[in-house]
Amino acid sequence: MAAMTPRERVQKFFRREPVDAMPVFSGMGLVTIQAINKMGIRFAQVHGSADYLARSAMTSADLFGFDSVIVPYDMCTMAEAMGRGVTVYENAEGVLYPTVPDKWTSLDDVKLEEGWIDKARMPKVEEAFKILLKEANGKYAVGAWVLGPFTLGGQVIELDLLLKGAARDRARVEAFMDKMTDAVIDVAKRYQALGVDYMNVREMGSGTDLLSPRMWKQLIQPYLKRIFDELKSPKILHICGGTDLIVDLMNDCGADALSFDQKNNLVETRKKIGNDVILLGNFDPWDTLCQKEAADVPAVMKACIDAGVDAVWPGCDIWPEVKPENVAAWVNTVREYGKKPSPAVGRI
Repeated sequence: MAAMTPRERVQKFFRREPVDAMPVFSGMGLVTIQAINKMGIRFAQVHGSADYLARSAMTSADLFGFDSVIVPYDMCTMAEAMGRGVTVYENAEGVLYPTVPDKWTSLDDVKLEEGWIDKARMPKVEEAFKILLKEANGKYAVGAWVLGPFTLGGQVIELDLLLKGAARDRARVEAFMDKMTDAVIDVAKRYQALGVDYMNVREMGSGTDLLSPRMWKQLIQPYLKRIFDELKSPKILHICGGTDLIVDLMNDCGADALSFDQKNNLVETRKKIGNDVILLGNFDPWDTLCQKEAADVPAVMKACIDAGVDAVWPGCDIWPEVKPENVAAWVNTVREYGKKPSPAVGRI
């Protein structure tokens, strides 16, 4: 039997159909400095060009054997389009991600102009998806991501306004979260309409390091449920930080797969969600790919697989300045050790 293409492998994976091996991919940034250098550009130039976004994603996949390509890389595109601006550090020589320079100072100030979704760099991100869908030529799965409404909210206002308001000014907080949820749905649907292969909703700032399970159920879960009700499959929920206390709540949001970072106890999570839910995670991308010796990487990957994941995902975006030998160890170990079935996805 002929080997599956990366795209076929990922598509079948999310349909929970048997695959030839565990796919090596992510729902977060997979761009590498090796790809940027090969293109002869600076990292700061990537974010404002559809062509650079698409080609850096494909070059990274070509160099290291990833099964997917995914854009954008920074978390400011929606906030920028909403009128909060962006600082891209265009003269920076190293790896420096864009930031939002200007947040609203009051919940009452939050107003989204008509047509905001087509402003700033949003059209360039959409064009990058079109390039990927055309030029990847069916080889790579094309992934997309959006911030969850709470995490997006933290890009446009100070989170203290939400956290304090949740108890004292619930009506205004709910109105704000409704606006952010509508924005997330609109953007995610636009990307899905283009034909991306999977959608990751990154409510990354809502872990129990910041919110109690009770507040998470009140302030986060209802809006995530509304988002996942609106989106097509495959759809993933990713949260960073402490999540062990909210796994059941996350699993009740309507996602097809759950993704966690290195703070999650995967063994206990698998017990809670059973074997019918796709579990993704959860190595520390900075420590594993940038700090460790390559010889130490296989043990990290095997531990994730032995803990019950269906695919080994980094806990967040990989830092672009990876050690290439460490990435190779990640890919090769998952390819070989991941030939055995995982709890939710069989093997051919």
